[in-house]
Amino acid sequence: MTHIRQSLWIFAALCLSMAMFSSCIEDGFTTSSSDVLAFNKDTVAFDTVITLQGTATKQMVVYNHSPKQINISSIKVAGLSSKGHFHLNVDGIRGDEFQDVEIRGNDSIYIFIEAYLDEMERDEPTLLEDELEFVTNGKKQSVLLSAWGQDVVRINGDTIARNTSFTANKPYLVYDTMFVAPGVTLTMDAGTTLLFHDKAALRCAGKMLANGTSEAPITFRGDRLDRIVGETSFDVMSGQWGGVIFTTPTMGNVLKHVIMRGSTIGMHCRNDYGDTTQCALKLVNCVLTNSSSTCLAALACKVEAIGTEFSDAGEDVVYFEGCNVKASQCTFANYYLFGVSDWPVISVYNAQFSNGQLLKMKAYFDNCIIYNGLTKKPEINDGKLDDFDVYLRYCLLKSSGNDDDHFINCVWQGKPCFLTVREDHFFDYRLGNESDAIGKGNPDWCPAEARYDRYGNDRLARGAIDLGAYVWIPVPEE
Repeated sequence: MTHIRQSLWIFAALCLSMAMFSSCIEDGFTTSSSDVLAFNKDTVAFDTVITLQGTATKQMVVYNHSPKQINISSIKVAGLSSKGHFHLNVDGIRGDEFQDVEIRGNDSIYIFIEAYLDEMERDEPTLLEDELEFVTNGKKQSVLLSAWGQDVVRINGDTIARNTSFTANKPYLVYDTMFVAPGVTLTMDAGTTLLFHDKAALRCAGKMLANGTSEAPITFRGDRLDRIVGETSFDVMSGQWGGVIFTTPTMGNVLKHVIMRGSTIGMHCRNDYGDTTQCALKLVNCVLTNSSSTCLAALACKVEAIGTEFSDAGEDVVYFEGCNVKASQCTFANYYLFGVSDWPVISVYNAQFSNGQLLKMKAYFDNCIIYNGLTKKPEINDGKLDDFDVYLRYCLLKSSGNDDDHFINCVWQGKPCFLTVREDHFFDYRLGNESDAIGKGNPDWCPAEARYDRYGNDRLARGAIDLGAYVWIPVPEE
C-alpha cells in the first residue's frame, strides 16, 4: 500500500509540473485586428528580367511579433499585371495562393518568390508591378513586387550565312554557339547588346564589324542581369559564358567601343595559314575584361589594339604566339578577383608550325601601361625578350629594370594609381592624381585613331600624352 501511495504522489507531482510548464506556452490564436504581420522588406524587386525566361529566387521574411499564434487566412499575388507572373514558395510549399498559414508566437516564416514575364512587345525595358497580399484577422497588408521586363532576339546555335546587321533595338540572347560563316560579314550598330547563356559563344570565320561609339558602346556579356547577393552584381563574375573566337579564314575584323566581360576563354584569334601581313583583328577603344583564362589570345595573325583596356584574367591577360602586334595607348592590368594569377600580364612566343615553319613573334607596345597589381612576377615573359622582335616604348611597368634594346624610355617601378579598389569589387583603370603615367607618353607613338579615349577625352588637350588607355582627368579630393 505504501508503494501505491508513493506512486500516486509521484504521478500527481508530474501532472502538476506538466500543467505549470504548459501554462508557459501560449498555444491560443490571436484574433485581434491590431495583431498584424511585419515584413523584413516592403518591396521585392527583381532586376532586369528577360521575358520568357525564369529568374533567380528572391526571399522575404514574415514575422509574428504577437506572443500568441497568428493565422494568415490568405497569401496570394493580386494579379494586377497581365504580363507578369510571380510564383510563391511559402515555408517549403510551392503554389500561387495559400490559406490558413500559421505562425507561432514571436516566430517567422520565409516566402520565396520567382518571376516569369510574358513578352512585352516593346524594345525598351518595361516596368511591371504587382502586390503580394496578406489577409490576417480581417486586415489586408501587401508587399510590392516589381520587375523590369526586357524582350530579346533569341539565337540558338544559328549560323549566319549571309551579310547581317544587328541593331540596338533589343538585346540578342545567344544560346549554344552562333557561327558567322566564311565570306559573310556581321555588322553591329552602336549600342548593340549580346547576352550569352551559360557556355554560349560567338565563332566567326567571316568578318565582324562592330561600330560602337563613346556614347553607345557595344556590349558582350553573360545573360545573368541580377545580383549575386546584396548589391553585388553578376558583372563581377568571370566564366559566365564561352567567349568570342575568330578562326581561319577570318580577316579584317574591326571592333570599336566594344565592352566584353565575364567570359571563360576571352577573345581568341588564329590564322592557320600563318598570314601576319593582313590585319585579322583591330580593336579601337575597347574593353576586354574579367576572363577566367585570358582576355585575348592570338596565334599566327596580325593584331592591332588602340586605346584598349585588357584587364583581370585568371591566366595571362594577353597571349601572343607567332603574331605581328601593334598596341598603342593600351592598358594591360591584372587585379583578378578570384585568385592571384601566377602568369605574366603579357606572354609572347614564337610559333612553330607542324610543317617546320617558324613564325617569329613581332610586337610594338607604345605608350602603354603593363601592370600586375597582385604579384611581383615580371609583366612580360619573365622579363626576357632576347628571342623575340618585341619592343616596349614609353611604357610604365611595375617591375624594376633598365632600358635596353627592347625596353625604350620606360617608366620602371611605376605607380599607375588606378581608381580600382579590388576589395570593393570596383574596377576602374583610369588614372588617379598621383599616377606616374601622367604626361609620360611620346606623341610620335600616338596614332590619330588614339587621339580620343573611349570616354571621348582628347589626349592632346593638355599638350602631354598620358600612358595607357585613358586620359587623366583630375579627380576631386574627397
